[in-house]
Amino acid sequence: MTTPAPHDLPLLEALHSTPARRYLSTEPIDDDIVRAILDAAIRGPSAGNGQFWAWIVVRDPSVKKQIAGWYREGWERHYGSRREEILNAADGPMSSRSFLAADHLANHIEEAPVWIVPVILGAATSKNPRLGSSIYGAVQQLMLAARAYGIGSTLTTLHIGHEEDVRKLLGLPDDALTMAIVPLGYPAKGRWAQPKRRPLDEVVYFEKFEQR
Repeated sequence: MTTPAPHDLPLLEALHSTPARRYLSTEPIDDDIVRAILDAAIRGPSAGNGQFWAWIVVRDPSVKKQIAGWYREGWERHYGSRREEILNAADGPMSSRSFLAADHLANHIEEAPVWIVPVILGAATSKNPRLGSSIYGAVQQLMLAARAYGIGSTLTTLHIGHEEDVRKLLGLPDDALTMAIVPLGYPAKGRWAQPKRRPLDEVVYFEKFEQR
């Protein structure tokens, strides 16, 4: 069977229409598509071009189920326990729509057919606050490549309360650090829309920061 070709999307259109997709179907994703997405990801930036990374493809339902339980602990601790507060807030940091989508993901993340876990090797004891610069650009390329194949994704880190457990479950070296979980799946709900952002004039400064 021939692997479906990616959509021919202009770069700026893709950049403006790749929101977090948290309602994902269980439809399988072809191995060749996963490889193509990852091949695009590894073209992304890496500090000093060192590429001290690993990309773990997780499909095993038992592994996903275990990590999903830890993920839900993180969700409940940071957001789920504040459900009514967030949903009833007139002007909170998270809209009710975003909360409900993230809540859905927390309760169904293991159903996404493929997870990608980006890992930085030799980083577990690092004190560098900019460590993510060595991989997050590549993660964004992964998500954009997924978009080209009509596959939704989101970058999430709510598993990190069980970092050591996840590391052992995935067979990672003791000095490795997982930087995210990126669930991949064909969208089950929603659309490829431009994410809502504050206007440029509220966040962009020229030459130096000025308090408004």
